[in-house]
Amino acid sequence: MNGKKYVDSVKLYEKSKQYDTAEAMALVCQTSKAKFDETIEVHVRLGVDSRHADQQVRGAVVLPNGTGKKVKTLVFTKGDNVQKALDAGADYVGGAEYAEKIQKENWFDFDVVVASPDMMGVVGRLGKVLGPKGLMPSPKAGTVTPDVAKAVKEVKAGKVEYRLDKTNIIHCPIGKVSFGPEKLTENFNAIMGAIVKAKPAAAKGQYIKSCVVASTMGPGVKMSTAKL
Repeated sequence: MNGKKYVDSVKLYEKSKQYDTAEAMALVCQTSKAKFDETIEVHVRLGVDSRHADQQVRGAVVLPNGTGKKVKTLVFTKGDNVQKALDAGADYVGGAEYAEKIQKENWFDFDVVVASPDMMGVVGRLGKVLGPKGLMPSPKAGTVTPDVAKAVKEVKAGKVEYRLDKTNIIHCPIGKVSFGPEKLTENFNAIMGAIVKAKPAAAKGQYIKSCVVASTMGPGVKMSTAKL
């Protein structure tokens, strides 16, 4: 059963209608009834087949207004980069000791992993545990880089990674309800711009199949894909 708040929220909009961006963002803020500051997520279904390597869609973009979430970073690096990463605001910086902590203690007190290329020997062994959680650093997302300080700063500023799941959908946070429609629209436009730019050459037919925006506890608002 859906709660009363959810039912009230559903009355505020038409389920089958596709809204333009500004309307959708206003609605998603209106339909958020939870007592906490809900996260707004966008769900984009793409006309590609993620089983094919040449139809992968993955990358990262810095949202103009950030995500509203305090992001904890773990950096695998050594030498001069250790201090640079700490100065940039990294929460944890080190090498094999953190790899061991993850493996032995099932420790996951971080949201993003950044690694310098010289540490991929250590990080590579964590693929089985970091991969399924979407935490494996990658050059495409800018999280495997010699400039770990820059990567940490970008993550802290609101850089989000987007990637296709097995059902060809990208799920991505674009902020909090408290941002208001205007800032959410700016963030939404940034992520959609990046996804459109990342269209694989092998993709045929309609690229953006559908787009839904929703708050953590609220209903999904369908968006018009014609203008995206």
